[in-house]
Amino acid sequence: MVEKGPNINPYEYFENPSLVNQKKYEALKSFFYEKESAEKVAAKFGYTLSSFYSLTRDFRNYLKAPKTEDMFFLVSKPGRKEKDFDGEIYSLIINLRKQYLSIPDIKSILDSKSYKASEKYIWEVLRKEGFARLPRRSKQARHTAGANNKIEAPISVAMDYIPERFTTQNTIGIFCLLPYMRKYKIDVAINNSLYPETSTINKYSSILSFIALKISNVRRYSVDDLWCMDRGLGLFAGLTVLPKTGWFSSYSSRVTRKMNLSFLKNLHRIWKNNGLLSDTMNLDFTAIPYWGDDSQRENNWSGKRNKALSSMLAVLAQEPDSGIIDYTDSNIRHNNEPEVVLEFLDFYRDGNPKDTSLKYIVFDSKFTPYKNLRKLDSKDLKFITIRNRGKKIVEKLDNLPSTSWKKIRVMNADGKGRTLKVFEEKFFLDGYGKEIRQIAITGHGKIKPALIITNDDDITQEDIVRKYSRRWIVEKGISEQIEFFHLNRVSSSMVIKADFDLTMSVLAHNLYRLLAMNLPGYTHNTSTTLFEKFLCNSGEIEITSEKIIVRMKKKRNLPALLNEMEKFENIVIPGMDNKKLVITGSSTT
Repeated sequence: MVEKGPNINPYEYFENPSLVNQKKYEALKSFFYEKESAEKVAAKFGYTLSSFYSLTRDFRNYLKAPKTEDMFFLVSKPGRKEKDFDGEIYSLIINLRKQYLSIPDIKSILDSKSYKASEKYIWEVLRKEGFARLPRRSKQARHTAGANNKIEAPISVAMDYIPERFTTQNTIGIFCLLPYMRKYKIDVAINNSLYPETSTINKYSSILSFIALKISNVRRYSVDDLWCMDRGLGLFAGLTVLPKTGWFSSYSSRVTRKMNLSFLKNLHRIWKNNGLLSDTMNLDFTAIPYWGDDSQRENNWSGKRNKALSSMLAVLAQEPDSGIIDYTDSNIRHNNEPEVVLEFLDFYRDGNPKDTSLKYIVFDSKFTPYKNLRKLDSKDLKFITIRNRGKKIVEKLDNLPSTSWKKIRVMNADGKGRTLKVFEEKFFLDGYGKEIRQIAITGHGKIKPALIITNDDDITQEDIVRKYSRRWIVEKGISEQIEFFHLNRVSSSMVIKADFDLTMSVLAHNLYRLLAMNLPGYTHNTSTTLFEKFLCNSGEIEITSEKIIVRMKKKRNLPALLNEMEKFENIVIPGMDNKKLVITGSSTT
């Protein structure tokens, strides 16, 4: 459709029809009423001759069939709209309450089905039918309400952004992450990615559908699909509602590792250009359990379950200061596990061997063999890792005189310090092929000393200990992804490719980090805590001709969140029909 300017005159409006129905009407009028030839009409209105003949055929068939509305013109019915002419809304309200759904939840479902009913009307229906108030329930009980009887969700289509109002439950806060996507141009990275799209759901909405579930803590392994009816989740992705479970599995099956890697590289440039990556990166492995019958899966050690199990091995690279996860790969096998550190370096430098922005990588003793440490050395990269403690090494350290140990004070991120004892020496490391610096650390609560080795002879003992101690941040990030982002929920009915699931988890995690960095006092909070304190909220969304107004209900931490959102006052979101996003507080609790 060609958009017309504000100064068009009446003659031009009828001379050059741009709306599809207007053009059809004028073309059919010229042919049937004004008796012009089909060839002339088709040429005049831009149709092929065959398509115009099809149009005339459809019009004749329309005139023969019973008609409830006109083919071209909408006939308005004056007067107040009938609220529930056939009792369908009334019956649905009763059915939903029998599943122990609250009034706000019932209203959200009615909104998703385009039924206009206020919470007061719902309450009146329930009171009339003799329903008592629901008792105070646990969070788990509220999440599982309605799971026993599935309610058919509406079809997911692109949002038309016509003026309307609707409510959303427990997920309205996720709109506070959209300004960060716009600020850092993450939306541009999504549109420029290699990810697929469908005829009804574009690339941007497809990816945001996954992100909406990730950041809103929707437990996809649950048997209920009530999240398919949340208008708020749908609007976040530019849709009426989110697609159903089958769509997510189908979409994931079309995603390849090449698409994920390309997207991670685009995000890497965003983090790097905005100063979110320091000179240090922490690396660690995690096992994603697999409970199917695929014999191709290998056994990997799972720290979460404290045992080896059939799983997919994945790597994560996390920046210790910002908490941003920069790289991930879940396609690691035992035979290529030693080379992962070199693959990450190639990813980071992206074909530029002279890029020295990354100076240190930190990992544990089993991440890569000693021979690869020499390769890192040849690539002008400093490493910090742990050496395996043999019996003779421990005996040697135990026999050292107390005067050989030096006391150092290591400062933590929270400003508190800790006193440790260290002993430094150089020794020849087999596999590495030359001498290397070793720092033994004790007084940290461990029975045996920890042995840190590095190829950096200039860094101070305090800095090297602090850098390695912060490696635990990546392990914390892995644990958080497993718990909050539901990375390995094995009973899930939504089957998602592990590498794509992990990539989406990384993006969701990083969005939370961007939010945390801008909330004083909450910088080190996990995604779970941030969601519970700030984003888990209900409210009302109003769509106007120029704005999307998100009104969040009163909550203890809401003022701090709204204070941060003031920085993005009236920010325009291209993925939402270029409307301004306004986030404000509601007058209700």
